[in-house]
Amino acid sequence: MSVMVKENPISETDMIAEAEKALADISRIRDGVGRVIFGQESVVERTLVALLAGGHALLVGVPGLAKTKLVETLGIVLGLDSRRIQFTPDLMPSDILGSEVMEQDETGKRSFRFIAGPIFAQLLMADEINRASPRTQSALLQAMQEYHVTIAGARHDLPAPFHVLATQNPLEQEGTYPLPEAQLDRFLMQVDILYPDIEAERRILLETTGIEDAKAQNVLQPVRLKEIQTLIRRMPVPESVVEAILTLVRSARPGQGNAETDKHVAWGPGPRASQALMLCTRARALYDGRLAPSIDDVRALAEPVLQHRMALTFAARAEGTGVRDVVGKLVKGI
Repeated sequence: MSVMVKENPISETDMIAEAEKALADISRIRDGVGRVIFGQESVVERTLVALLAGGHALLVGVPGLAKTKLVETLGIVLGLDSRRIQFTPDLMPSDILGSEVMEQDETGKRSFRFIAGPIFAQLLMADEINRASPRTQSALLQAMQEYHVTIAGARHDLPAPFHVLATQNPLEQEGTYPLPEAQLDRFLMQVDILYPDIEAERRILLETTGIEDAKAQNVLQPVRLKEIQTLIRRMPVPESVVEAILTLVRSARPGQGNAETDKHVAWGPGPRASQALMLCTRARALYDGRLAPSIDDVRALAEPVLQHRMALTFAARAEGTGVRDVVGKLVKGI
């Protein structure tokens, strides 16, 4: 019989009651998003799992796959204060964080006043994040990890909850600045957005080219989202799932005894990947109506959690091996 690992123990009766209430809310969220975003069930699931787990997500896909529409819809459905930043090469850190300006009152006294930038939102869409310079990209680092920013030596806390959903075009790389590894690690998941299937695309054609488009409706408040995020952190995790996470993440690191990894991987995921998997498996279980995660959740989330936290050797890339190929083989070992 497996041992259950618990954080902040809660009685089973209370847990079930809170979970049932959360399930009803999650169902309304899914319905609300589904009225506007057609198909892309896996993308919607993974993005919502990242938000329910309290983290950030990097959405990667070619233009025209409703990345921006998805973020806008989530902001409305979840009742979050949303802002959008279009990243460009000339964007400065102050354009994101804000800046201090000098003001003079009627007596002639001068003082500085902080004007908050668009990062002071509950849901920030960083559109085409790899188009901004490293200096500007790094302005997000402290915010994404510490949930506050420092301007002129003064700390400014960000609203709660705070989430960053960034988009990136995988095709057009000219004039872009690849995200540094430290910043990629701050994203809970990388969600790859593929072309819709034919039925979803048919529905898109019929429902988005008429006089009226479907409009998203608010179904949740930010305080309720925080309650669900807290519930997810209190969910019990079977010891078998903990071991599966540790086995998977450690096997993705060179020098840990896995021949496939030693051959193809230059550097692997750190402990933050294990933390991300732990949170995301809990969130996915609740999203699916279960009170505890299973090893199937670990397998399902291995690719989006690990792929942006690993780098392949030159030899592996020359052979045509991809990160997904390596992760797929590692998943079979748990």
